[in-house]
Amino acid sequence: MDYHATLMRYAVSTTDATVLALAGLISAALDETGEHILFIRGLATDEARWLLVRWFPGVDRALPLEFGAAAVDSQSGSCDDDEFEDLVTLFKSHADPSAGTTIEVHCISNVLACACLKEEHLWQALRLPSRRELSALLGHWFPRLAEKNVLGMKWKKFFYKQLCEREGWFVCKVPICSDCRDFADCFGPE
Repeated sequence: MDYHATLMRYAVSTTDATVLALAGLISAALDETGEHILFIRGLATDEARWLLVRWFPGVDRALPLEFGAAAVDSQSGSCDDDEFEDLVTLFKSHADPSAGTTIEVHCISNVLACACLKEEHLWQALRLPSRRELSALLGHWFPRLAEKNVLGMKWKKFFYKQLCEREGWFVCKVPICSDCRDFADCFGPE
C-alpha cells in the first residue's frame, strides 16, 4: 500500500510544509513496520489519532490503523530517551504561540524529534521534496530557532549544536565555523 499517497489524498493541504512533513514521517513509520500500526514516539494514542484527524481528516476510513503499544517494540530504541526529550524541549522552547495550538506544537515537536533520530538528512527523513520545505516548516512553528541558523548550517547539525551549547558543551574543533576543516560537513549541499 502507498501510505504516503493515501495520506495526501486526505490532507488538508497538498502544499503546506507541515502536512508534507507529517505525511512523510507517518508513511515512513508505516513502511518500516510493514503493518497498519502507527506509533510516533512521544505521542499518546489519543494524540496520534488527533494528529491524523487534524491534518488528514477521513483517512481513518481508507487506512485502518492500530495505535500504540504494539508498535513500541518494533520502533523503539536507537537513541536514549534523554536525547529525544532534549530535542522536543528545544523545539517547544522556541515555539511561536501564534503558529498553532499547544497540541499542534506538541505533535510537530515530537515528529521533528523522531525525524532527527533517523540517519539521513532531516528533510529526507521527513520525505520532503527539498530542504526549502523544512526551512518553511521551521520558520512557521519555531521562528526564533530558525532565525538563529544565520549561516545556513544543516538543520540536524544545527539542532545538536544548540543542545550542546545549552548544556555548555563545545564539541566544535574551532570557535568560528568558517575556520573548521569540517565546514563542508556542516554547511555543504544536502
